[in-house]
Amino acid sequence: MKLRRVEIMSFVLVLVTFLAAYLVYPQMPERIATHWGLNNEVNGHMGKFWGVFLLPIIMLVCYLIFIIIPHLDPKKENIRKFEKYYDLFILTFIFFFAYLYSLFIFWNLGYHFILIQFMAPALALLFYVVGVMIVHAEPNWTIGIRTPWTLSNEDVWYKTHKLGGKLFQAVAVISLLGILLPQYAIYFIFIPVIAVALFSVLYSYLEYRKK
Repeated sequence: MKLRRVEIMSFVLVLVTFLAAYLVYPQMPERIATHWGLNNEVNGHMGKFWGVFLLPIIMLVCYLIFIIIPHLDPKKENIRKFEKYYDLFILTFIFFFAYLYSLFIFWNLGYHFILIQFMAPALALLFYVVGVMIVHAEPNWTIGIRTPWTLSNEDVWYKTHKLGGKLFQAVAVISLLGILLPQYAIYFIFIPVIAVALFSVLYSYLEYRKK
């Protein structure tokens, strides 16, 4: 299985994250902050080893899943039709986690800031790329808005993905408000995402009922 350029780039980024973890490990505290509340105060910790290396490991697992999916999907030929958008998603996803890991490292080294405010632009980029990929997604079993109704009817698939993708791009724009209003960032980011996800499921059902 030959790796494409974007898969190599993503893998290199994963390796860089592991290298960063190795280099900063001696400077990290014994108890690593891993979870923050709405008030930006730490409310969860983890032991040093897993606190430093867990996120790079998760990135590696996600990367492997992403490159394997197109080869296992029964409709892999359809995935190839929007491959460049799927590639863009893979690279953006890995970049997002690498950026998130850098925030996590700086915080635990003593550089404190409003975490969600710095996460907002990266989340907005991720949501936008997800939206672009969804708009162009062809029917398959593993990538996209997979409901019983989109998987049962191609017309429902295309209508749901066209609308759902555009809504995710709108969510990306809304998420940017978290930069200007960090105290409300959690609401600008996650409430729209949940709303779009639920609406997409309902929309696919209603479109299927029309058939």
